[in-house]
Amino acid sequence: MKGNVIKVLIVDDHEVVRVGLRSLLNRASSVKVVGEAGSAAEAVVWAERHRPDVVIMDVRLPDRSGVDACREIRALNAKIQVIMLTSYADDEAVLSSVMAGAAGYFLKQIRGKELVRAIETVASGQSLLDPAVTQTVLDRMKRLAAGQEFDDIAALSAQERKVLGLVAEGKTNKEIANALDLSDKTVKNYLSNIFSKLNLSRRAEAAAYFVRRRHHDSPKE
Repeated sequence: MKGNVIKVLIVDDHEVVRVGLRSLLNRASSVKVVGEAGSAAEAVVWAERHRPDVVIMDVRLPDRSGVDACREIRALNAKIQVIMLTSYADDEAVLSSVMAGAAGYFLKQIRGKELVRAIETVASGQSLLDPAVTQTVLDRMKRLAAGQEFDDIAALSAQERKVLGLVAEGKTNKEIANALDLSDKTVKNYLSNIFSKLNLSRRAEAAAYFVRRRHHDSPKE
């Protein structure tokens, strides 16, 4: 992407957020917002037709989750990089985003300059998530879901294994609740127990906040 303007698609169901992001990003000479979408379905269609370089994706969308849209977009074109934006710090959403192929995960309180820098970074093919951490999380989640780590998986109940398997597929809490006929609160409780038993939450948190720490630790210009 060196020397080229980075084409960005903004995906958020709130018009005010989209307008704000567009205004903020268009101030940067390296970035151009070329489209907007208010739902997961619109995002997938737009990305397939117009092939942006980077998608700024809200985690929560009205029709399906941004995680689902990220997975579909990456399946259609792996060159498109996706940065997830959310209002909440959620370990389960971090894991799902990583497994869906997201290159970064930020809270919406991120500063404008940091977001532009993040876009430039992922557009150049780099991830904003610590590769060692995310690959460890991915590999272990898949092994656990497949029952290949018997010592650890033995600590989980049959229902917890089902929940874990759906998490490993990148399903959101709501989708897991629907699939297993559970309430959202019950799914959250299961996930809390799973991450506690498998000691996964700290790794997910490390992946989510890696880039923030890196920015804070980097020398100021």
